[in-house]
Amino acid sequence: MKNCKFNLDSVSIFLQYEMMKNRLIFKILENSSWEAAKEGALIQAPVDIADGYVHFSTAAQVQETLDKWFQGVEGAVLIAFDTDDFSETLKWEVSRGGELFPHVYGEVRAAQAKKSWQMELGPSGAPLAPQEALEYDLST
Repeated sequence: MKNCKFNLDSVSIFLQYEMMKNRLIFKILENSSWEAAKEGALIQAPVDIADGYVHFSTAAQVQETLDKWFQGVEGAVLIAFDTDDFSETLKWEVSRGGELFPHVYGEVRAAQAKKSWQMELGPSGAPLAPQEALEYDLST
């Protein structure tokens, strides 16, 4: 390892590749936003509009996102998307806790969703991500 050199770009590319192998990313919306998206509106939350991209989470990041941003939100919807549907508009960027999060710099439509789950509030007051969603396999 003494002679092995990595630059930040090569490490970032490797990590992005490893994360993209799963291909599944999740968007969390309030039920009213999901219903509007199914009627033709873009999938976006106020934070997405403010930041200029659509925030997503991996399966490993979903519950922490729910705990942090969706306390007390009843009827929240967890929506699965395939990373292959976003090509160059998907970027993996460092965010909370130094983790890479998927961000889409482009339009996201309900028709691109692979599956959705209505969530119930858990004891902490945040919605609980269904285990079925976190284990969802695009190949089935």
